Amino acid sequence: MNNNLGIIVRREFMERVGKKSFIVTTLLMPLLMLLMMSLPAIIAIFSTPSDKTIAVCDQSGVIMPVLQNADSEHLTFVAASLPADSALHDTGYYGVLSIPADIVERPSSALLFLHESGSVETEGTIRNLIKEAVRDQRMQAYDIDNLQQILDETNVEVNLQTIRVDETGAEEATSSSISFGIGMFMTFLLYMFLLMYGQLVMTSIIEEKNNRVLELVVSSVKPIHLMLGKIFGVGLVAVVQIVIWGALLCAMSAFLLPALIPAEVGQQVAMFNTGTIPTGADSLDPDLLNAISLFSSVGYIARLFGFILIFLIGGFLFYASIFAAIGSAVDNIQDASQLTSFAIIPIIAGLIIGMTAGSDPNSTLAFWTSIIPFTSPMVMLMRVPFGIPTWEIWLSIGILYLSFLGMVWVAAKIYRIGIFMYGKKPTLRDLIRWARYK
Repeated sequence: MNNNLGIIVRREFMERVGKKSFIVTTLLMPLLMLLMMSLPAIIAIFSTPSDKTIAVCDQSGVIMPVLQNADSEHLTFVAASLPADSALHDTGYYGVLSIPADIVERPSSALLFLHESGSVETEGTIRNLIKEAVRDQRMQAYDIDNLQQILDETNVEVNLQTIRVDETGAEEATSSSISFGIGMFMTFLLYMFLLMYGQLVMTSIIEEKNNRVLELVVSSVKPIHLMLGKIFGVGLVAVVQIVIWGALLCAMSAFLLPALIPAEVGQQVAMFNTGTIPTGADSLDPDLLNAISLFSSVGYIARLFGFILIFLIGGFLFYASIFAAIGSAVDNIQDASQLTSFAIIPIIAGLIIGMTAGSDPNSTLAFWTSIIPFTSPMVMLMRVPFGIPTWEIWLSIGILYLSFLGMVWVAAKIYRIGIFMYGKKPTLRDLIRWARYK
């Protein structure tokens, strides 16, 4: 590597890695990811509903027995000795439930009066209990022996386990919903990095241009080396951050997650991985077992972060070249806002198309947008967890990196002229003309 280029790369890298903000965000992000994984359990612990007593004015005589026999941990139903409008004056009740005599014919005629704000969980529980009672009364009207038993025996839950067979004939358990979630995480992570670090390259060039630092540096360094040094230096910061995140998550997967998984669940995951789960085991959720199996696999997480790293490097080099060319052509951030749309819009389009590709990763749109370099980093990362053919991934990588060479060649021609231009906001036509200069 050219000595001047190495000096610039080292300067850009050390200037950003040494900041406290980089260290804090790098170390806290994996903890934030772990917190997000634990958030449902935390919410469940601290959002336990309070006990509530509800007075019931049942004029039909068929709803109250169901309410009293219901297994509701935080709701207590008592028969009101007074009409509903009179019972409302008793503030000892959370609310008053009024059931009309014709509730079976008009199941939506029930009224719930409350002294305070309502609760979605409470209202849903009462609604379901009334629905159950009305359904039982209507079934009894058919006068069919053992009707409830017949319905219970014919009501089944189906858990469908999906097995993907690759080109070699090897079988692997998979889940479209889990693959979609993983793909969205990878795609959004790349989207965030491309925008954040790409614009960091642009703003850094604008600041140095305004300080006239570039005019001094280009006297001893070629403009293309100056541009590449800034791109490689900032890009190396992003790479280090991804590598640290991947290493920390792999460590969590290897040591922390197994300690959190109950022994019984661990046995079910082991059976799931070996394909020895008995047929008809309705209590097992294949999607849940598949998710635990994947997240507890260090090799799988390392493979995902490997692909993130490959497409991050290629996508960043491609888009950072565009941001660098824009930064060299303007004098301030306000003038750059219009030109940055040429880089930001394709990135946003890649994110949107990637979300669409998640519903059908083998569609024609998904394939071609994962090949075109403007959208391929985001779309291909969405498709990778679905187990697409390996040749498509490597074709996308090859085209992306070759496109970077072409883009950096065009950007360098704009950069060498733009860094000396002041006082005029360039147009797209100006940039095209600069790129044509020999």
